Amino acid sequence: MSPTPQDREHEVVVFGATGFVGRLTAAYLAEHAPEGVRIALGGRSRAKLEQVRAELGPRAAAWPVVVADSSDEAALAELARSTRVVATTVGPYFKHGLPLVVACAAEGTHYADLTGEVLFMRRSIDAAHASAEASGARIVHTCGFDSIPSDLGVFLLAEHAREHDLGTLEETTLVVKAVSGGVSGGTVDSLRGQIDEARADKAAMKIMLDPYSLSPERAAEPDLGSERDPVGVVRDPELGGFLAPFVMGTVNSRVVRRSNALTGHAYGRRLKYRELMLGGGLPLGPAKAAGIAAGLGVLVAGLALPPTRKLLDRVLPDPGEGPSEAAREKGFFRIDVHTRTSTGAKLVCELQAPGDPGYKATAVMLGESALALALDRERLPAAAGVLTPATAMGHVLAGRLRAAGHRYDVRAA
Repeated sequence: MSPTPQDREHEVVVFGATGFVGRLTAAYLAEHAPEGVRIALGGRSRAKLEQVRAELGPRAAAWPVVVADSSDEAALAELARSTRVVATTVGPYFKHGLPLVVACAAEGTHYADLTGEVLFMRRSIDAAHASAEASGARIVHTCGFDSIPSDLGVFLLAEHAREHDLGTLEETTLVVKAVSGGVSGGTVDSLRGQIDEARADKAAMKIMLDPYSLSPERAAEPDLGSERDPVGVVRDPELGGFLAPFVMGTVNSRVVRRSNALTGHAYGRRLKYRELMLGGGLPLGPAKAAGIAAGLGVLVAGLALPPTRKLLDRVLPDPGEGPSEAAREKGFFRIDVHTRTSTGAKLVCELQAPGDPGYKATAVMLGESALALALDRERLPAAAGVLTPATAMGHVLAGRLRAAGHRYDVRAA
């Protein structure tokens, strides 16, 4: 019989701690986790884990190491039984992630990851939602820049509207106003994998294109007629002028819609959600937005075609690579989520964070997610299964991120 989550040897295991983002997450916890939190480092090489531990400083000197390979089901089950929470950075998740999800769901172990892979999340829901509900495990995907700002931003807008009798959310748009950061080699590798699966399997392509592909009951979703992903340049003076599709919108939008569905469509059955990136007004805005849209199209098309993929692979970062510490420190993001409610009220949730979004800011988000799942269980929403950041952690995570220097503020537009 597995020990209860309260009696387990570890409170958090950082799995993949020898990888680039895994090290950053471990370093964040070494600096910011409360004294006495039982943290361990997990991965497949004891020597590399011990080397990482030695580099983290005195607060991590006594952290245990847990050796497990992502394909070793017995070792993963033992890892899951040893801890309250697993925070994993081992991707691409579609290739490597499902055995750990299944193990955590079976053992009642909370789980957080950084996936941006819709196909993996759909597979995880199908394989582990029922068992996680039964065990009480919270399986929480997208606990980084994919998709915490999007998911918490819409959640906070819906909560504000409800608390102030402003109705439910309808037209809702996330606008990336400014962002600075490097491209993750792991993210590029995940994108390659998703493209390959979609090309090889028509069913996979259908899942990726379906705006409600992560919903718990597809047939119960409203038919709003315009929930397809944005394509090309959008002109909207109220949102700042000319805008282009946001590269992560195809993932984030599906996570937001799953949050809405898991709460019984508490955000609103007429929620229409999209994500855009600001080009700006005249005279340069149209050209900037067009360039962003074209660049996104070239990247996806280039990775889909073997000749151009070979060229792109020479310049894109490999898995495990990332920007320098100086570059990570200079990064940031500034995002507004705009909504109009069923009563006609207009609200904005302002989201900001220092640090490279995919690295420094993501390490904060994953680290605080792990701490929330491990330490704040009495204050978390009463939910289990394959969840989203909003439905698993809600206000608790928003409060933790604010305390860590991130901004999540709702105001009237």
